[in-house]
Amino acid sequence: MAPTPTRPADKAPAEAKPLASYRPFWAKRFGTAPFLPMSRAEMEQLGWDSCDIVIVTGDAYVDHPSFGMAVIGRTLEAQGFRVGIIAQPDWQSADAFKALGKPNLFFGVAAGNMDSMINRYTADRKIRSDDAYTPGGVGGKRPDRATLVYTQRCKEAWSEVPVIIGGIEASLRRIAHYDYWQDKVRRSILVDSKADLLLYGNAERAIIEVAHRLAQRKPVESLTDIRGTAFMVRTTPDANGQRFGAEWFELDSTEVDRPGRVDEHINPYLTTEEAAASVGETCAKQEGSGEVAAAAPAVPAVATIAMPVSRKTGNLKLPPREKTVVRLPSYEQVKSDPVLYAHANRVLHLETNPGNARALVQRHGDRDVWVNPPPIPLSTSEMDLVFDLPYARSPHPAYADENGGHDGPTKIPAWEMIRFSVNIMRGCFGGCTFCSITEHEGRIIQSRSEDSVIREIEEIRDKVKGFTGVISDLGGPTANMYRIGCKSREIEAACRKPSCVYPGICPNLNTDHGPLVKMYRRARQLRGIKKILIGSGLRYDLAVQSPEYVKELVQHHVGGYLKIAPEHTEGGPLSKMMKPGIGSYDRFKQMFEQYSAEAGKKQYLIPYFIAAHPGTSDEDMMNLAIWLKRNGFKADQVQTFYPSPMATATAMYHTDLNPLKGISRHTEGPGARAEKVDIVRGEKRRRLHKAFLRWHDPNNWPLLREALKKMGRADLIGNGKHHLIPSFQPAAGTGYVSARRKNSTPAGARTSAVTQGRLLTQHTGLPPRETGAAPAAKPTGTRRKPR
Repeated sequence: MAPTPTRPADKAPAEAKPLASYRPFWAKRFGTAPFLPMSRAEMEQLGWDSCDIVIVTGDAYVDHPSFGMAVIGRTLEAQGFRVGIIAQPDWQSADAFKALGKPNLFFGVAAGNMDSMINRYTADRKIRSDDAYTPGGVGGKRPDRATLVYTQRCKEAWSEVPVIIGGIEASLRRIAHYDYWQDKVRRSILVDSKADLLLYGNAERAIIEVAHRLAQRKPVESLTDIRGTAFMVRTTPDANGQRFGAEWFELDSTEVDRPGRVDEHINPYLTTEEAAASVGETCAKQEGSGEVAAAAPAVPAVATIAMPVSRKTGNLKLPPREKTVVRLPSYEQVKSDPVLYAHANRVLHLETNPGNARALVQRHGDRDVWVNPPPIPLSTSEMDLVFDLPYARSPHPAYADENGGHDGPTKIPAWEMIRFSVNIMRGCFGGCTFCSITEHEGRIIQSRSEDSVIREIEEIRDKVKGFTGVISDLGGPTANMYRIGCKSREIEAACRKPSCVYPGICPNLNTDHGPLVKMYRRARQLRGIKKILIGSGLRYDLAVQSPEYVKELVQHHVGGYLKIAPEHTEGGPLSKMMKPGIGSYDRFKQMFEQYSAEAGKKQYLIPYFIAAHPGTSDEDMMNLAIWLKRNGFKADQVQTFYPSPMATATAMYHTDLNPLKGISRHTEGPGARAEKVDIVRGEKRRRLHKAFLRWHDPNNWPLLREALKKMGRADLIGNGKHHLIPSFQPAAGTGYVSARRKNSTPAGARTSAVTQGRLLTQHTGLPPRETGAAPAAKPTGTRRKPR
């Protein structure tokens, strides 16, 4: 083994190497497997004596492009590697991890499409009784913190084989992070797992590079210059006090509120827009012009502005971003100092744009966790390459029932949900603070070509058993961001804003829905296609920019009701979520109803809301409940805020500070430069916020009466239409009856965000949608919900 490097490799990658440009590995001669093998018997049928790569996953193996193990496995297979799958192994010993023999190159470990802790526990930390990614929906088939456990077992099985971790669970834990389940800050998952390398985000580009280098017999310790990766490195300062060599500039960001001249202090997370504004300029494109606004003579071109210049001299010049590493506060600091934790979280989120992100480094004991910049997004042709791979579009035959099918007792619920759906894009530039898509997939939209999408629809029509002519979804993280992005590559590469649509839609954002409308029309004209539904989340504030799109959607692609997510009605919580005001919802609702009426259809909007989100007061929830009653909504399924690792809202929850506003130790008084956030903690208050969303459930009325009286709003208690809840309580034995039996509650029962642990969609008692197809949702590793 090569000695541990003292710093990352000198070479900084320029443009990304195309996925199709690699010379295939010699094992390409074995051809394509009908399913990636899960046993030695299958390997022998394929003529293999060993696997080059073994993927260990916490999900059942479904050979479908919505499942991570299938995408990575098929991508590596296309490069010529022999890939085996160990799905949901018995983790009590290392025996199950030896099932396919010793891999020639490495183990690839992922917890699954969902974080294993979110998959196992509800927002109230109660154990779920089921698992949508397991045959029969059976719970308990994966361990808590599955990435840690699987990695340790792989090391026990073959200690000399490199272990590379990835997926949503590893992505969200690449640095020190707040853990909701233990209510403490945990170390980077790299430290705890002792893995050799971590891949974060969509990892096709990184995993291909890693596989080919390891196939060239390069030691895993030398793989330090690959974007989208993180690794451990021991560093000792040299005689000049430098840790990574003279060519690297280490930007110290381990403290806030430094003394000294503010105008000379290098602010580690000043956005491009703020930097330009500090010298009286702007980064926005000028009206009627395709040129970027010119900066003052003493300031670099706006496209390259990353840091402020000295107001005194105007000539401060920083080293290239590709040779700059930002040192975050250490694990030992952030675990005990909420201010520094919030500061580190803000720095990380402002280093997520692949066009300008710098490397990050964080001390853990006597070692550093080094996080390279995010991966370069896939081009359209590369997206087509990944999605056009020969997926079987079915669970592995090992999960078949006694009749040889997958619709009986061994049915995998997550596969059923995406069975007839098509993923058309990746990424989301919404930047919602409670969502993990930004941290995982990024905010740059990666779209497939129209032809590739049409080919997949035709393949579903011709090959997938049980197809009735209804495509349940053409979508992705957000249904209507297909081919939408910044108007200028230069501005996009320089931008450091966390959202393109908050507080308003950026003037540089192209909001043209034309390509999506064109694809909808072509798809529904295909032979054998009866209906194309849109089941993914919809960003309605973006949709109203294109009345043509809204009309097309409403009149042809809604199956009775459409789910969207205002999340709240009040400005306080919405500002902490980075969501638009309720006025955007009202405008979309008006268009929705107009186009539905023109088509002679009775269709309904189903709004989603979040209870107990940081920044939400009891009065905010009360006002939301009043709005719900006024608009006739009865929310059966309540979504309570779930602090997922690394999310901005989770940083608020842990620190009581708002990273969106900047971090300082001064939160009160004339010199306050940081914003305190109202955090909903404790079972009683969380129950109250959920109860306001379910104002119509008699079981919640006693709690709401008590709260309204304490709030001085007893005027909302009464038997009139203008009252929120009645003054009487139904007799014993009377509960709330829902159109969905599982959402009904008996008298005296506590309401919960999850009934028997099931992940349900929100329902309001409106007529059910008759589609002839399974409900549409794509497992993305996070809660799939409208935008």
